[in-house]
Amino acid sequence: MSLSVSFFDRASQAFHRSPKFSKLLVIFAVGAGGIVAYADAKSGHVVESSEVSGKKKLVVLGTGWAGMSFLKNLDTSLYDVQVVSPRNYFAFTPLLPSVTCGTVESRSIIEPIRNIVKKKGGVKFWEAECFNIDPVNKKVHCRSNSGMNMGGNGEFAVDYDYLVLAIGARPNTFNTPGVVEHCHFLKEVEDAEKIRRSVMNCFEKASLPNLSEEEKRKNLHFIIVGGGPTGVEFAAALHDFVSEDLSKLYPTCKDLVKISVIEAGEHILSMFDKRITKFAEEKFQRDGIEVKTNFKVVKVSDEAITMTNAATGEINVPYGMAVWSTGIGTRPLMMDFMKQVGQGNRRVLATDEWLRVHNCDGVYALGDCATVSQRKVMEDVSEIFRIVDKDHSGKLTSKEIKDVLDDICERYPQVELYMKSKQMKNSVDLLRDLESNSLKESKELDLEDFKKALAYVDSQVKMLPATAQVAAQQGYYLAQCFNKMNISEEHPEGPLRIRGTGRHRFQPFRYKHLGQFAPLGGGQTAAQLPGDWISIGHGAQGLWYSVYASKQVSWRTRVMVIGDWTRRFIFGRDSSCL
Repeated sequence: MSLSVSFFDRASQAFHRSPKFSKLLVIFAVGAGGIVAYADAKSGHVVESSEVSGKKKLVVLGTGWAGMSFLKNLDTSLYDVQVVSPRNYFAFTPLLPSVTCGTVESRSIIEPIRNIVKKKGGVKFWEAECFNIDPVNKKVHCRSNSGMNMGGNGEFAVDYDYLVLAIGARPNTFNTPGVVEHCHFLKEVEDAEKIRRSVMNCFEKASLPNLSEEEKRKNLHFIIVGGGPTGVEFAAALHDFVSEDLSKLYPTCKDLVKISVIEAGEHILSMFDKRITKFAEEKFQRDGIEVKTNFKVVKVSDEAITMTNAATGEINVPYGMAVWSTGIGTRPLMMDFMKQVGQGNRRVLATDEWLRVHNCDGVYALGDCATVSQRKVMEDVSEIFRIVDKDHSGKLTSKEIKDVLDDICERYPQVELYMKSKQMKNSVDLLRDLESNSLKESKELDLEDFKKALAYVDSQVKMLPATAQVAAQQGYYLAQCFNKMNISEEHPEGPLRIRGTGRHRFQPFRYKHLGQFAPLGGGQTAAQLPGDWISIGHGAQGLWYSVYASKQVSWRTRVMVIGDWTRRFIFGRDSSCL
């Protein structure tokens, strides 16, 4: 998770410097389902907006982290902006585990999208769902989900000059039988509210006098499938809820409660530093939270979860409530769109480094619904060699390589990752590495030697994680591009060109990782921050509070969240089923 950038216009670098808020520790970002339109799909009649005559039409699908960040940073006076989403609010999803246990109320983490866009001016919002994208005719077809009758069927369409896809993703069940029917997910506010009600129902049912102890144990067995940050945070939050609040209200049930985390890999929190992973597993063991690693869930019924392990084989585990938290999948709209643009064999929509969808004019994608396809050095190595070899000798000298190394490091982030893995501080160190490994006694490289010297670095290409932090940075980046490209040019974004034959006006998107948190319960949090700085304990919990409060999108939600935390410290968590 890092940065780099291009052979392209250094003068444009100023616009992509990290914003002030990047100096805080965490920025979250995740796209949410969305849609756009303004026309009668049945009749094909498109309604024009007279007040924005002459402006290009910019349609944004989605009001999640990516869409919200894009809209907040966009100069909306430059475009005719229309936003469509099936939900009329933005949700601060990192606090969803807190909602499941009554630590934070659901309304405290949502902000109506109209509150956000009204400050920008000239933005229209439609609560609807997109069911088809027509990239050939530059139209999106939508369906109102508010129950109002529009043209007889609630469907409408809108033309666009630019389309920004930020519709997020859905939970990935890996086609496991019974998951959709019997498991809870934790992607939306509605999911968190359902989990909260289900937890309380399990306790109320276990308190009935006609149940045996075995039936009570079954009802109070809570299983979390997935040992990633969301699953681990929910398990920790649930344990605190039970030990600090519900044990007082249900004294006959407290010793019957069991919380299990099922992980297919060798460890939970595998994306964190090993020190955090070890601490989390040891803390869960002390707290009585069962962690079952190397177990794969193969079936879920209303009574039990079936899982397999190389050592134990297939086992059935009875449960009262199950939460599925194993990753993200592609929404049906995106799967249909990917087939239209020749990406039907991919798992997720691919964009270039400027967040443009491949082979699709005027369409951009960001957040969980897309992934950036990082260009490899080896794709351009021959052209790079040709341009650097100014005397056309067929050989590169140390000086010629040094002159282009900074550009290579900017254009290809995997080169920078390679340098970090070798503990190199700058391009001079990289040059010495190339010289020691590949340059001949004459201190010259031919094309094959040059390829050999750079071949390994392409293996350092990393996929960006599907986090709110990534989506928010992408939204900010793309908004800056749109603010600067609305000038009289045939192709304002410009094509990808090699240095010496033309330059792109903007730097490619580069993700800057600002750190990540893993609340582990008991007032303790693990924090992994840039510079390999690890903090675990109560101090990191205080940092978590400050960062999450500061990242709220409005003062209203900031005050409400802090108020909920204060209420919890004074009065405990709310145990009602509402």
